[in-house]
Amino acid sequence: MSKIAIIPARGGSKRIPRKNIRDFLGKPILAYAIEAAQKSGLFDKVIVSTDDVEIAQIARQFGAETPFVRSAQNSNDTATTADVLLEVLDFYKQQNIPFDQGVCIYPCAPFVKADLLTEASEVLQKHKADVVFPVIRYGHPIQRALKLDENGKISAFFDGYAQSRTQDLEVAFHDAGMFYFFEVARFEQTKSLRTENTIAIEIDENNAQDIDSESDWQLAELKYQNQK
Repeated sequence: MSKIAIIPARGGSKRIPRKNIRDFLGKPILAYAIEAAQKSGLFDKVIVSTDDVEIAQIARQFGAETPFVRSAQNSNDTATTADVLLEVLDFYKQQNIPFDQGVCIYPCAPFVKADLLTEASEVLQKHKADVVFPVIRYGHPIQRALKLDENGKISAFFDGYAQSRTQDLEVAFHDAGMFYFFEVARFEQTKSLRTENTIAIEIDENNAQDIDSESDWQLAELKYQNQK
């Protein structure tokens, strides 16, 4: 069974400039995703899809392939992850190199580990799922979520839960923002990484961090150091 790891890393990060290759505790953050994929031993190819010369150079330095320059169409702010993955898969299909399974690993996901990728691959095969990805449970019931108007006045997102005990409410989860392991054929059909046949692996919130701001970055470094 052939597998490919695809790491999408364009150069146009806005909230954190050059985010995908910024130093994270001693090496470019992109390197962590590459090394996890390599260490797992699962993949026939580990590639980085990028439109950026410097990112491509760093990717190759850490052992990934950069077989082509990502198209301008798939490098703008409206391009989806699915668009980027399909471009890579189409590139290899044109060379008569098909894949059975793939994983999309985000470049700013230093908490991705080889054993978690292996677990996801095994779950995908065991349950004949379309997609497998890690999730984290919300620390507080989403049924009790509040919103504020321009004056700070509160209202509930969901009615009827104000008097409910938190322990009686159903647990909710959110995407950990790390990776998606998928069956290539089904993905090419659905063009989606979220189908009715998707399975989640729960991980602890200390083992992941979405990085969209400077404070997120600092928290991610603290969490990572704490793991060590």
